[in-house]
Amino acid sequence: MSINSERKKELKELLKKTRINFHNFDLLNISLSHKSFLNETQINDKNNEKLEFLGDSVLWLVISEYLYKTYRDLNEGDLARIKSHVVSEDALSKIAREIELSRYILIGKGEEQTGGRYKKTILADTFEALIGSYYLDSNNIVKVRQFIMNFFIKEIELVLQNKHEKDYKTLLQEYVQKNYKVCPVYRLIQETGPEHDKSFSMEVELNKKI
Repeated sequence: MSINSERKKELKELLKKTRINFHNFDLLNISLSHKSFLNETQINDKNNEKLEFLGDSVLWLVISEYLYKTYRDLNEGDLARIKSHVVSEDALSKIAREIELSRYILIGKGEEQTGGRYKKTILADTFEALIGSYYLDSNNIVKVRQFIMNFFIKEIELVLQNKHEKDYKTLLQEYVQKNYKVCPVYRLIQETGPEHDKSFSMEVELNKKI
């Protein structure tokens, strides 16, 4: 995928916001290329899905290592709980919005019309792809660790203070366990919508009541 001068200017703007350097701008551009863009433009090139896969793994490693070394008094369950909140779609998309990542994503017209550029899933996935591309480009885990922790230390502190954003399922889970001392049972009732943007209807059972 060729990068014109205007696109390169945009990419440099993003790098300035994230305070990192890149040698391979093609790799950076791929990390910001959603599959819908390549499908519609019929460009036989790579989208960011594999970089997202890599970035997700790097992110989990860096966060796990930081929690292990920093909070030695916490048990495995507490560390796992913190990590699950910190690397959640909500936290990732929040960070992506802070650096205005949506402005730099290459996305198809169909996805654009449905607000795809601002969807939590796409923002979170693209940020993970950015991590993956920086890991490959820098070939330096120290730099990658610094890049990640610049954004995530604040999120970790919010979780420790119990001030982080919680999804509705988590809020329900905490309420039920506190007041009823049991875990709710969830059942999928119905799926609707296209494959890339599904809606799910769920049933929750508590003490044999729906």
